[in-house]
Amino acid sequence: MSIIDTHTHLYLEEFDPEPGDAVSRALDAGVHHMIFPNVGVDTIERMTALHSQFPQVTSMAMGLHPTEIGEGADDLWECIYENIIKDPGRWVAVGEIGMDLYWDKTFESRQMQLFDTQLTVAESLGLPVIIHCREALDQTLEVMEAHRAVRGVFHSFGGSEADVERIRNRAGDFYFGINGIVTFKNSTLRNILPAITPQRIVLETDAPYLAPVPMRGKRNESAFIVHTAGVVAQALGMKAEALADVTTANACNLFDRLPVQPPKLS
Repeated sequence: MSIIDTHTHLYLEEFDPEPGDAVSRALDAGVHHMIFPNVGVDTIERMTALHSQFPQVTSMAMGLHPTEIGEGADDLWECIYENIIKDPGRWVAVGEIGMDLYWDKTFESRQMQLFDTQLTVAESLGLPVIIHCREALDQTLEVMEAHRAVRGVFHSFGGSEADVERIRNRAGDFYFGINGIVTFKNSTLRNILPAITPQRIVLETDAPYLAPVPMRGKRNESAFIVHTAGVVAQALGMKAEALADVTTANACNLFDRLPVQPPKLS
């Protein structure tokens, strides 16, 4: 079984002193490629350094995470934008970007403005987007309605079947990133997967966060994605190998700059 982890932050300080060890463990577990979405200005150097160690099995996305948006956001965005534009071929997506009103709504309007700006940049470059949306689906869709040509993924999706339909009706035919949340005891996400359909699911970890059962309470890492894949496959009535092939093909279709050959589906 060979899987793509479409969203992992193995470059963060939680993996010090040797983040490369987590990459190696993922490869040993059957994860053949990992996508690193950026968070803020201060994570760029760490992300690019780890990618440089493993350029054949990792890819990068560049964007400004919504929780980074506060006082001084203009300066942060200028730095992120310069990184995107100076070498756009370096990135497989613009991300992660979006809206987060879980912790603080102070900068809601500024989040919406910069989300709109980053969607415009992605559209101009023909890049997909990796969307972070937490307690802000209404605001996220309000911005996205003006950018229906943009393709992408709703990362760490944990919503309802109605949310899936709202996204499709207002944003377009997006993919949905499924991670360890689906394995949680009280999660209803397993019941939503048939409505999403296998053809619109990509697998992710969001490491170091949201470790799946049976790794709950531990620092998450890309190697743990196999547990998520098993639960998703069971919920969809599929063999794990078939799910891995479908989700890998989905990831290659969405992130079409990945240096990965998609599997041939029967």
